[in-house]
Amino acid sequence: MATVTGGQLAAEALIERNVEYVFTLSGGHITPIYQYLEESEVTLFDTRHEQAATFMAEAWGKLNRKPGIAMVTAGPGFTNALTGVASAFFSNTPMVIIAGCVGLEHKEKLDLQDMDQEPVIRPMVKKTLVCQKTERVSEYFDMAFRYATSGRPGPVYLEIPVDVLNATVERDSVKKLGTLVTSRTIDPGKAAEMLSMMASAKNPVVIAGTGVWQSQAEEELVKFIENTGTPVFTSLSGRGTIADNHPLCFEGALAIRPGGAFAAYLETDLVILLGTRVCLYYMFGDVFNPAAKKIQVDICAEEIGRNTTVDLPVVSDIKALLQDLNRKIDEDDLSATFQDRFSAWIEKLRLADKDGKAPAEADWNSDNEPIHQLRLAREINEFMNRPDDIVVADGGDTTTWMGMTRTMTQAGHYLDYGIYGSLGVGLPYANAAKLRYPDKRVLLITGDGSFGFNFMEVENAIRKNIPLVIVICNDLGWGMIRHSQEIKIGHAIEAGTFIGRINYHQLVEALGGVGMLVEKPEDIRPALEKAFASGKTACINVMADPTTVSPGSMALANVGAYKA
Repeated sequence: MATVTGGQLAAEALIERNVEYVFTLSGGHITPIYQYLEESEVTLFDTRHEQAATFMAEAWGKLNRKPGIAMVTAGPGFTNALTGVASAFFSNTPMVIIAGCVGLEHKEKLDLQDMDQEPVIRPMVKKTLVCQKTERVSEYFDMAFRYATSGRPGPVYLEIPVDVLNATVERDSVKKLGTLVTSRTIDPGKAAEMLSMMASAKNPVVIAGTGVWQSQAEEELVKFIENTGTPVFTSLSGRGTIADNHPLCFEGALAIRPGGAFAAYLETDLVILLGTRVCLYYMFGDVFNPAAKKIQVDICAEEIGRNTTVDLPVVSDIKALLQDLNRKIDEDDLSATFQDRFSAWIEKLRLADKDGKAPAEADWNSDNEPIHQLRLAREINEFMNRPDDIVVADGGDTTTWMGMTRTMTQAGHYLDYGIYGSLGVGLPYANAAKLRYPDKRVLLITGDGSFGFNFMEVENAIRKNIPLVIVICNDLGWGMIRHSQEIKIGHAIEAGTFIGRINYHQLVEALGGVGMLVEKPEDIRPALEKAFASGKTACINVMADPTTVSPGSMALANVGAYKA
């Protein structure tokens, strides 16, 4: 009778699901899986810290819209991984995190790296699964993948004790499952109600968020916007699902982005939220005209109505609903109803967009030294001008500046930390993006503070021949916190806000990469050209103005828990 180990069953489950990469840091409690993946088609991508492994898995899930896989060992390996898991939970990204743990026979005996892991991670994931029988390992993998991808995507935790992985069972006793769930639920009849509300509106706005991207609804969104002539803003992973240069798209949805968003929200009479949550990005709903009606479409019923009253709640997959809306418009010949209905509103928004960008023009074109951060962001935006270029942003103020500037023409080609706001995502995200798209240009812009979190992933990129271009927006410290303290309490507390001048480019050179220092704005573009031409991992250390205050810093000063 043929036998099989738990570790072999785990490896087979990953192979059978065509997993390309497992992002991981090795450890004794997961070696029983490693040994069966070693010569397989699944690549074990080892990171220098478990946090980087889960950030890479999160980025992989964002880019591919299927689960990224992270695998970590017990105890400290598990706890090191938690930040990336929490980030994936907030970004609604499919992920399966596999963790080893002490054997069942050694629980509560003070064995190496023994801890009760499942209760710790439970609030950070969609589902926790702990497999305690070797013959059920395959079933648990099936459950993990189904939970990660069904409904609203998210991370799932799968824990397997090391003695369960090492144990041998008869192969005939193993039950293998493989259900693939494609969730396209729809709320019947709501399409007609939506179109009726839109036909009564004068100043509607659509905000397209992560749900559009996750449901693969880019084509349906563009058709809906064109069918109705409605202006649209995009948010988070929804950026690029309709191109910023589309005549009905007014770019990013954040009110702090230069453009027409803030003016649109003040004057709109109908807000249509497509797969985006009412959160800090919209001042918890307070940025919208109080008299405006709201339609919120989300696959998760519990999300609808957070922070604001919703007039028409629609529990639906975004793609399915947009298909229904477009079909109804075509079948009922409603194009005449919407033809030019919102043209005056569109023209008003175009003027607001122009007026909203005017104050930032001087900074985007600034010749100041040290370099203004918006000038750096503009140089990057203009250089990374191919539709398939990928930009990753990391850092507090740095992400704010890049988010205020980046032009999106293709979805899935801009990554930042999103709502969770975790620093240190940049290098893992960028490495994952270059793995996913080896023939595309990948650039990371990162603050000097955030660069230090996972710095050794630079060594990983160099060792594994992953040619990234890293641009450090170096303002000598933790700029967002420094400036928010200055605004709120009148001075910056030196401990924890100042780092000083560090030659990061030389550190990258020492590891075998290319390093450059830039202190003049006119030298930014030549440095970018040289960095990409090198074909190596390259670091451009840009000395930025440490006194410049971003809208993010001002917002943080208003919400920070400081003494009056």
